[in-house]
Amino acid sequence: MKQVVIYTICMGALLSSCNIYKKYNRPDVDMEGLYRDPVSVNDTLVSDTTNMGNLPWEEVFTDPQLQKLIRQGLEQNSDLQTAILKVKEAEAGLMSSRLAYLPSLGLSPQGTVSSFDKAAATQIYSLPVVSSWELDLFGKLTNAKRGAKATLLQSEAYKQAVQTQVISTIANTYYTLLMLDKQLAITEETAVLWQKSVETMKAMKEAGMVNEAAIAQSEANSYMIAASIPDLKKSIREAENSLSLLLKQAPQRIERGKLEDQSLPTLLNVGIPVQLLSNRPDVKSAEMALASTFYNTNQARSAFYPQISISGTLGWTNSSGSYITNPGKMIASAVGSLTQRGALTARLRVAKAQQEEALISFEQAILNAGSEVSNALVQYQTAQDKIEQREKQIFSLEKSVEYTQELLTL
Repeated sequence: MKQVVIYTICMGALLSSCNIYKKYNRPDVDMEGLYRDPVSVNDTLVSDTTNMGNLPWEEVFTDPQLQKLIRQGLEQNSDLQTAILKVKEAEAGLMSSRLAYLPSLGLSPQGTVSSFDKAAATQIYSLPVVSSWELDLFGKLTNAKRGAKATLLQSEAYKQAVQTQVISTIANTYYTLLMLDKQLAITEETAVLWQKSVETMKAMKEAGMVNEAAIAQSEANSYMIAASIPDLKKSIREAENSLSLLLKQAPQRIERGKLEDQSLPTLLNVGIPVQLLSNRPDVKSAEMALASTFYNTNQARSAFYPQISISGTLGWTNSSGSYITNPGKMIASAVGSLTQRGALTARLRVAKAQQEEALISFEQAILNAGSEVSNALVQYQTAQDKIEQREKQIFSLEKSVEYTQELLTL
């Protein structure tokens, strides 16, 4: 028996250089050129040493009312609470895999009472204690623990993704409300101006300067502006209800600031692709899923080797009429168990296929992330270009209003 155990241990040491014990390493993925320059057609964006992904959300969204809503969402949002519970589940799984290294103990007390032909009752009891300890010679427990840790990291990345989505959606809905508030205020002012314009047109008709058609057209425009006001109020209510749902509260009015008081960072550095993408929870989650399948493959390989365990039993009984111990006392045995090779081969093939699928998903997640960053950069640059043109347009319209007012006062 000793020779078998020693031989098995030596064989396990020789196998330590195999893939069974190998740790996960990130595959080589080319991240150069993931971001397109928002101005140039062909050139990729020059990398910087800093990136906007490291900015805390408090520095991006500085409105006190918005910060209050985001904190409330992080505390109460249902999806985020569910994600936090998933992390706790993964933590429990990791704890279970770590405890697998320790010996297991089992106590199964038994007792019987028997009486025959009204004789005195006979009581028999036994207290067997069974102990078992699995030796991790072939990496089964190690890979299970590493896989559980990868699952935990994946759950944490998922929680971060949900948290990011909650912050983003709250901020987006908040700014939509500010935009609708401003649009409503401008529309109401415009409705008043159009009503005055109708009155002016009527006065000009009396002076013979315009006809009935011009007045009718002016009235139609005034009614069109007035009709858009209820739609804007409806959109505001719907946006408030949507934001209340994110905050896990009954639909109600949302306290908020004004659009003109908002300030956002004007300089956003994308940094080196690998650094920025490392902050993206979707990329993290995809990579941890890949790591989990990697360790599942290692477990499938380790299943080809015997499962070595040491077990022992100790018991007390009065079946012989007195207090005795198990005659076998503590029994230690090394037991090797082998499963059918065909089933193990099929399991390994499935694990390898799942690992390949996870690798493809990881690579696609990186490409998707790079595409989204590129789109965001283009959107940001487009907004900057439009702001310049809108400022010129506003200046020209203001001049047009001044000239029109001068004509009417002549």
